[in-house]
Amino acid sequence: MHIPDGFIDVQTSAIFAGLAAAGVATALKGARTQLDEKTAPLAGLTAVFIFAVQMLNFPVAAGTSGHLLGGALAAVLVGPWAATLALAVVLIMQGFLFADGGLTAIGLNVFNMGVIGVWAGYGIFLVLRKILPKNKSSISLAAAIGGLLSVPAAAVGFTIQYAMGATATFSVSTVLGAMVGTHILIGIGEAFITGLTVSAVLASRSDLVYGWKNSVQKLEIRSAN
Repeated sequence: MHIPDGFIDVQTSAIFAGLAAAGVATALKGARTQLDEKTAPLAGLTAVFIFAVQMLNFPVAAGTSGHLLGGALAAVLVGPWAATLALAVVLIMQGFLFADGGLTAIGLNVFNMGVIGVWAGYGIFLVLRKILPKNKSSISLAAAIGGLLSVPAAAVGFTIQYAMGATATFSVSTVLGAMVGTHILIGIGEAFITGLTVSAVLASRSDLVYGWKNSVQKLEIRSAN
């Protein structure tokens, strides 16, 4: 998923660097309303967890491999605004310290994984949370499916960037088919890790899970007539 230098032209990279910067700036403002003294440390731990797990690859098909994207997982645990910030920090550090993704492509990568990956996964989670029963198992299942579908969604984001400014000669339809097909398989691993992680945190500290806290109906106090 990490785009290297030179794969997308400078003009397109600059456009998405601007879009990614706008997304991160908006997330910075939004995160102030989501984080408190209890959840802020969890946001930091989530970023560290995603950073570490993204370094681990699992086999997919035809010699290719995948790794956790983490957008839906972070969004369910700490909220979508903080999740966008966490993914941006992880991707910038990976680009500068480990050459995992090109420096000129950081905006492209942050937009695909930190914006599309987070918000697509969280949007799917919200829809499923409304449909499924209101219990912890459903939260884990909704998070897993959100994680599954967030990966090909981010791959579609890459395909759009490729169509706008690719330096390679493969057709857009070929790239779209290859990217979405491979990343659906990667999404299965993403769903497995996301579901297990959310389930584990729910079992021990459900009060810290953003997606669970916001699904619990608040007590409504009405005055007697």
